[in-house]
Amino acid sequence: MAKGILGKKLGMTQIFSAEGLLIPVTVIEAGPCTVVQKKTMENDQYLAVQLGFGDRRERLFNKPERGHFDKAKVKPRRYLREIRFRADDDFANLNVGDSVDVGIFSEGEKVDVTGTSKGKGFQGSIKRHNQSRGPSTHGSHYHRGVGSLNAVDPARVFKGRKLPGRMGGERVTTQNLEIVKVDQDRNLLLVRGSVPGVKGSFVIVKNAVKA
Repeated sequence: MAKGILGKKLGMTQIFSAEGLLIPVTVIEAGPCTVVQKKTMENDQYLAVQLGFGDRRERLFNKPERGHFDKAKVKPRRYLREIRFRADDDFANLNVGDSVDVGIFSEGEKVDVTGTSKGKGFQGSIKRHNQSRGPSTHGSHYHRGVGSLNAVDPARVFKGRKLPGRMGGERVTTQNLEIVKVDQDRNLLLVRGSVPGVKGSFVIVKNAVKA
C-alpha cells in the first residue's frame, strides 16, 4: 500500500527494547502535512497527492505560490512534494485540505527515507570512490594520487572516469528501515538506524518498496 509523509530529521539517540537490547534510532518530526493538491487520472493521467509541510513567513512566497495555496484554501507551506498512490490505497480517499499525520504508520513497519546527504566538499578519489592508496615508504612516490587514467593513445580522459571532485549533497534514499516507535502526540517517528542529511534537514518517509 502506497503512503508517505514529509518531515524533518531531528537527530539520533538510542532506546532499549523490551529484551534489554540497545537500539540506535533516528528521530524524525513527521507531519502533520496538509493535502494541497490531488492529481487524478482524468486531469493528470496519474494518481498522487501533493503534501505541504513546514512553516515559512508568508511574505517570502511569491504571487504564483500564494495563488496555489489560496486555490486550495490552505495555509502556505514551506515544502511541497507529491506522493503517488494506487486506486485501491487509503490515500485515494484524501481530499484537498485534509491532514496526514504519523498515524498512517505503525511500529514494526519498514520504510524508505529520502534526504539530501551531508556535503563533504572537494575530496580525493580515495575518500570519494573508495580507491586504494599506494605504499607509504620504501621509495614510493605514489601515495594518494589517482593513478593511471588511461593508455597513451586516446590522448584524452574518457567520460565517467572516477576522479576527485565535489562529494555529498546528493539525494539519497536509505531503504528498509524499521519503525521502532510512533509518537502521535508529538508527531515523531523513531526509525532504526541512520538516515541521510544533517540535523534539521528535510526528509521524505515512504513505505518500503522492497519490504
